[in-house]
Amino acid sequence: MRERRGTYVLGAICLLGTNAFSLLIPWLLKLAVESLRNPGTASRSAAWYGGVIMVAALLHGVIRIFSRTTLLHAARRTEYAIREDLFGKLLTLDMPYYAGERTGDLMSRFANDLTNVRMLLGFGILNVINTALVYVSAIVLMASINPSLTLWAVIPFPLMIVAAKGITRRMFHHSRRAQEELARLTSQAEESIAAAVVVRSYCREEATVAAFEETGRRYLARNMTMARLRGILLPIMAAASAFGTLVVLFLGGQRVIDGVMTLGDFVAFNGYLAMLVWPTIVFGWILNLIQRGGASMARLNEVLDATPIVTEPAEPADACTPRGEIALREVRFSYNGMGEALPPILDGISLTIPAGSRLGIVGPVGSGKSTLVRLLARLYPVPDGKIFLDGVDINRLPLAQLRSAIGFVPQESFLFSRTIRENIAYGREGATVEEIAGAVRLASLEGDVFRFADGYDTLVGERGVTLSGGQKQRAAIARALLKNPAILILDDPLSAVDAQTEEAILEGLSGYWGDRTVIVVSHRLSAVRECDRIIVLKDGVIAEQGSHDDLVARDGLYCAMWREQQIRRELASL
Repeated sequence: MRERRGTYVLGAICLLGTNAFSLLIPWLLKLAVESLRNPGTASRSAAWYGGVIMVAALLHGVIRIFSRTTLLHAARRTEYAIREDLFGKLLTLDMPYYAGERTGDLMSRFANDLTNVRMLLGFGILNVINTALVYVSAIVLMASINPSLTLWAVIPFPLMIVAAKGITRRMFHHSRRAQEELARLTSQAEESIAAAVVVRSYCREEATVAAFEETGRRYLARNMTMARLRGILLPIMAAASAFGTLVVLFLGGQRVIDGVMTLGDFVAFNGYLAMLVWPTIVFGWILNLIQRGGASMARLNEVLDATPIVTEPAEPADACTPRGEIALREVRFSYNGMGEALPPILDGISLTIPAGSRLGIVGPVGSGKSTLVRLLARLYPVPDGKIFLDGVDINRLPLAQLRSAIGFVPQESFLFSRTIRENIAYGREGATVEEIAGAVRLASLEGDVFRFADGYDTLVGERGVTLSGGQKQRAAIARALLKNPAILILDDPLSAVDAQTEEAILEGLSGYWGDRTVIVVSHRLSAVRECDRIIVLKDGVIAEQGSHDDLVARDGLYCAMWREQQIRRELASL
C-alpha cells in the first residue's frame, strides 16, 4: 500500500469530491424549499436550484465512478504483488517446510485468503474513507443547522460502536477458524481428486464423501457463527440510525411547528441524517471485512515470514568447476516430527567417494538410503564440517552452485502438465532439439516417444498421468542427463520397470558415465553390481561395503539379499 499511496490519495480526493457534491444536494434542496416558501425574497428560483441539483447529481455520479475504479484497481494491483511475493517465497522454502504443510492449505491461502485481503484493501478502504468523510461532513453541517438537535440525533452512535467492538472481537476469532476449515476442505478435495484412482479402486467413494461432508459441516458451522454475529451487528447499526431519525422527526418537527426551525432547515437536516443511514449500516460490513482480511493476512504472513532452514552461506567459497569428490564425516541426521526430533535415520556415516567413481547404495526399507543422497544436495540441513565436495564444506557452497553440479533423479518422478519435450528441457534452459533427443536416447525413452501420435509434443497430463510409471522415470532420467552434471544421483529411478529392462537401461547409460561421479540407490542389487563400490545401509549405519564380488564372498547381509533376489528371479522365469 505504501508503494501505491499516490493511488490511494487520488482515490481519497475523488471520494472527497463525490461526497462534496452529495452533501451539496441537501443544502440546495433547503434553499429550493425556502425559495418556494418565500418567492419574493429568494435570490434564485426553485427551478434554478432544481437544475443545479441535477448538475451536482451528475458530477457526483461521474466522480464516484473514478473514486471506485481508482481504489479497487489499487487493491487488484496490491493483490497481484502479494501473490507474486507469495509464489516467490514458496520457491525459496526448503523440504522441511513442505514436509509440515499441505498443498491444499497453501492453495487456499493463494485463493481464499488473498481474496479477503483484496476485499479489505479495495472495498474496505473505500468504505472506511467514505464513511469517515460522510460522518464528519454531515455532522458538521447538521450542527451548523441546529447543534442541540444534532446531539440528540447522534447519541445512539457511541453506544453502537461499543457494542460493535465486542462483536467484532469474536468475529476475528471465528473468521480465522473459518479460513482454517476452508483450507482443510480445499486440501481434502485436492487429495481426493489426486487420489481418484485409489479411491475408486478400493471402493471408498462413500467414505471419502462422508469425510468431505464432515469437514464441510465444520466449515459451515464456523460460517454460520459468523453469520449470526453479522445478524446481530447489522440490526444494531440499523437501530441506531432509526432511533436518530425518530428523534429528529419528533423534536425537529415540533421545532418547525413552533417556528424555531425553518422548513428548509428541517428538510436539509433530514437529508444529512439520511446520508448517515447507509454508512452506519455498511459499518458492520466494513468491520466484517476488516476481521476477515486481518485473519487472512495473518495466514499469509505465516508463509511470508517463514524462513528456510537450508540457507545460503554467510562466507561462500570461491566458485570453481566441481570434480565430484565427496566426503562424509560422521554424518548424523533425524527428521523432526510434530516439533520433536525422531530417532536418527543416519547415525555416524563416514564415507569417501572419489571423483569419477560409481557408488551403489543398497539396504532394507527405511535404512536411510534416500535420506543420505538428499543430504548431498542439501535438500535438508547438514551441520558444518560433515559433508565435503572437492574438499570444501557444502555449507560454504552457494546452493545454486552445489545443485547445478548435481543431477538428481528422485524415487517419485514428477512431471509437469506439459509436453514431453518441455519436461525434459526443464533440465537445462536453452537446450537444443538435438541435445534433448540425445538425452532421451540415453534414457531408452526414444522408442516410447515415437509411438505417441504427437511425439515430443505429447502432453503428459497432470503429474505425467498419461505415461506409465517406467516412462515417467525414464523421462526424469533424461531430464537429469540433459543437465550434464558432474555428479549424477539415481535414487531407485527404475523401480517401475522390470529387472531386465533396468539392466538394459543402465547398460545403455554406462557409456555416459565418463568421469562423472555416479551414485545409484536401488533395491535391486543387479542395478549396482557393476559399481566400483557398494555400501549396505542398515539402521542408519554402514553395515558392509566393498565390490559386488567381495560382498558376495563375505556371506553377510548383502550376500543374503543377493541370493534371495536370485531365487525370486528364477521363480519368476518359470
